[in-house]
Amino acid sequence: MAKASKQTVSEGLQRVTLTINGKSYSRDVEPRLLLVHFIRDVAELTGTHVGCETSNCGACTIILNGKSVKSCTMFAVQAAGAKIETIEGLAKDGELHPIQNAFWENHGLQCGFCTPGMIMQAYWLLKENPNPTDDEIRMGLTGNLCRCTGYQNIVKSVRAAAKEMR
Repeated sequence: MAKASKQTVSEGLQRVTLTINGKSYSRDVEPRLLLVHFIRDVAELTGTHVGCETSNCGACTIILNGKSVKSCTMFAVQAAGAKIETIEGLAKDGELHPIQNAFWENHGLQCGFCTPGMIMQAYWLLKENPNPTDDEIRMGLTGNLCRCTGYQNIVKSVRAAAKEMR
């Protein structure tokens, strides 16, 4: 009778190396590990929030290789080798990024849960369109949900950031 083989801890794991906010992270992970959990649990960058885990809310929005991505929609292994920017990477030398500052100054947040994803989506939007209209801002933030603000001050914040960044 054949003896059942013991599984080792490393069996089935895949090595993933990512650059997040300019720092390299490498870890053996289960192929089913979501990118959002790699960012939060491996890189210990908890500004990227886990909201719906269905790509509906946008709380997990990051910039992956220059594109806005909801990090709950992909596995960490799919992002292997990627360059990622998260909310923690925006501030430089202790100074808030103009978008972060605009959200602060224009009351673009209340509870703050959606804010990191909202700011990262706005960051990508303003890279794509440095001078958006209010309608373009609203369209650009589609897919990022806020239950607190009613969006008026979010749009105002993005408009103010766009002006500051030009």
